[in-house]
Amino acid sequence: MFVFVCAGCGAELTVPLSRVALPVHAHQKYGNGLQLPVLMEPGTFAVDPEPWGPPWRTWEEIGPDEAAARGVHAPVHALSDAVPGAVVIAPGDARGTRLVPQKGGGYCCGLDGGEGPNMACEACGLPVASRIDDCSLWQAVWLAPDAVRRLPVDGADAAALSWEKLAAEGKGTPPFEPIVRWGARPGAGPQAGRWWGWSPQWEAAAGQALAHLLVASEGRPVAVAPDGLVAEVFQRALDALLPSGLPSRRAVLAGPRRPVPDADADILLVPTHPQTGETWTPTDPAAAAYPVPLPFGVWRWLAFPEPHLPFPASGGMPAGVLRDDPPAPRPGRLFRADPGVFERTLVRLPGVRSPWLRGILENLTEHMRAGLL
Repeated sequence: MFVFVCAGCGAELTVPLSRVALPVHAHQKYGNGLQLPVLMEPGTFAVDPEPWGPPWRTWEEIGPDEAAARGVHAPVHALSDAVPGAVVIAPGDARGTRLVPQKGGGYCCGLDGGEGPNMACEACGLPVASRIDDCSLWQAVWLAPDAVRRLPVDGADAAALSWEKLAAEGKGTPPFEPIVRWGARPGAGPQAGRWWGWSPQWEAAAGQALAHLLVASEGRPVAVAPDGLVAEVFQRALDALLPSGLPSRRAVLAGPRRPVPDADADILLVPTHPQTGETWTPTDPAAAAYPVPLPFGVWRWLAFPEPHLPFPASGGMPAGVLRDDPPAPRPGRLFRADPGVFERTLVRLPGVRSPWLRGILENLTEHMRAGLL
């Protein structure tokens, strides 16, 4: 475990923390005026290997050669010129800091970090972090990598769970959840500012996965399996974005405790480890298939759905007791992958240099209007 201390005076700025993988939705901007929860689990931290936040440089300033050297292979509006390696924690895990009121401008419903670090070390005044809690952004504290140091503390991190143990005991991420608008009134329904919708985490996960699926398609149709929620999440966008009339590539859900994929599987939808970020790797005969990463919680729900049980629950509720809570309502719209995560992922895959994939990027706004993203 580690604590983070001020690089200026050495004062402790966090509680002891364990490292986990950076969530796919870490930089997601979801909807307009919506209230998102805390990004990180208490007691954890993650590191973003790429720069993020101000100052920003436009594509015209950067140019394709410098962008390619940074792993970006297609034009984007702007890239961050900040120091890479920012550390993200839950706001409740910060200690010994104070907000800097002068750095609070430019926000809508809260703080967005758009003017640089807005938290300072309470002991010496050094700007050390950015508190993010604006509407449509995940609530977090981002520690500036050049203003903090990481120190080990007593108590070793728990060993990373094995894939088998994760599949058996890990939690799935439900595909539907309550969506809340800032300033929501008591009650339910869009008029009150509260409704059931697709999970923002699922939309972010699908944005990342869809970019990989398009690259893995090699410009041919892709058929995903099994039917049901997997197809509902991916097939509509794949059918619209890929040409028809060619032999299809086959994408199947694979991972621990799942059946061994057939040798004819071209693409595998596989989990990433929530602690290490490692992608699950198949063995023969599907080792040559293209692995498409999914956050573990989303993958687990797809692989082992948790249906609502209208019957007496065995092992969890007393015999003879019926569940009287209704199942979560279905969202009122078709599923859409997150366009921001999709674009951010696709421009970082070398396959985006293909003209047909560049064409998808250039028409991203039209695809959004069509409800695909």
